[in-house]
Amino acid sequence: MKSLGWLRLPLALCMLFLYLPIAVLVVMSFNGGRSAFTMDGLSFRWYAKLAGNGDLLTALGNSLLVATGATVIAVVLGTTLAVGLARYTRSSTLDAYAMAPAIMPDLVLAIGLLAFYSLISMTLGLFSVMLAHAVFGMAFVVAVVRARLVQADPALEEASRDLGAPAFTTFRRVTLPTIAPAVIAGALLTFTLSLDEFVIAFFTNGPTTPTLPISIYSMVRFGVTPEINALATVLLLVSFTVVIASARLSRRTEALDE
Repeated sequence: MKSLGWLRLPLALCMLFLYLPIAVLVVMSFNGGRSAFTMDGLSFRWYAKLAGNGDLLTALGNSLLVATGATVIAVVLGTTLAVGLARYTRSSTLDAYAMAPAIMPDLVLAIGLLAFYSLISMTLGLFSVMLAHAVFGMAFVVAVVRARLVQADPALEEASRDLGAPAFTTFRRVTLPTIAPAVIAGALLTFTLSLDEFVIAFFTNGPTTPTLPISIYSMVRFGVTPEINALATVLLLVSFTVVIASARLSRRTEALDE
């Protein structure tokens, strides 16, 4: 272990490089001046302006609607697919297809979805973004839930079926309670990824229903104000909260296995 001591300084510098800009952004969100880059006292004025910005609040509502719908779709389809891959069909090819949306670049997935929507003449809007986010969100749900199913004892499900319980009753009474923490963790991951996602939403959304990342991009093009810093701080807080909750649920799942 002592031989690895030389890695501490490079690791510390790497962490500083990654997180110092985030810390600066949070501090500048409390700037009392009009500049986004020069500190002029402490104030909550930009949070107040953010709360009164109707366009941003509308965009936030759109993002929350999309994230909620995408999470529901991804959880239902992803959980079903994970159970099928873990219990009924063992195929490395199907595993690769299930994980493909999470592995491939967002730009490739966005262009592919846009081409598909154009092929079927689908009107672009919040629903098209919701479906697009559900596609890549489903891959994360499959990964988390399937990992839990691999660790779970299939003998409990077999015993339930041997005692005469139908397949759906076995899933509802035995399988679902076992994988519930993983399902919730996958849902939280899908929600936070959808809330922050820009590239896919930019390609698959219509012009009249911008999501929050698209609105932020439009504002940044015309100049950055401390209001952007305040909004980014709120998004960071929400994202960190959801990710931490997901990580704690995953650890709880591992503890139950032990």
